[in-house]
Amino acid sequence: MSIAYINIGSNMGNRNALIEQAITHIEFLCGSRCKQSPVIESEPWGFESPHPFLNIGISIECNLDPLVLLQELLKIEKSISNTSHRDENGNYIDRLIDIDLIAVDDIVIDSPTLQLPHPRMHLRDFVLSPMMHLNSSWVHPIFNQSITELYNQLHEKDNKPMG
Repeated sequence: MSIAYINIGSNMGNRNALIEQAITHIEFLCGSRCKQSPVIESEPWGFESPHPFLNIGISIECNLDPLVLLQELLKIEKSISNTSHRDENGNYIDRLIDIDLIAVDDIVIDSPTLQLPHPRMHLRDFVLSPMMHLNSSWVHPIFNQSITELYNQLHEKDNKPMG
């Protein structure tokens, strides 16, 4: 059994209910209960919007191959909302639900369909903060740094004086 780390976000509609709906589907898919981080509110990442996101991280035991898990998570996402996460120019937009597979144990995958760990996880506080609650000792298999070290590095960059 592997441990999958998943981030769920919503910045439209009844955000809490949509996140809970996604969690229920994921638990059913994996056949186990998940561990949940606290819900955090964050500004949209990669685009401007007056609608903040609610984000939660979950960890869950799952025996699905990571690529199959990703495909199933995308089906769950589409079952909740079939609207795109991007506009006609490819830019991020507001969304009812966003489910991202962040990591599965220490597996590294680099394919056109799936990259694990998530290639931008270390740049996103709304991923690192929840993951610290789930498993602060998890080590990024490419960077060879704990989630705590990645979190601290991200916030050191935020606090450096502009030069």
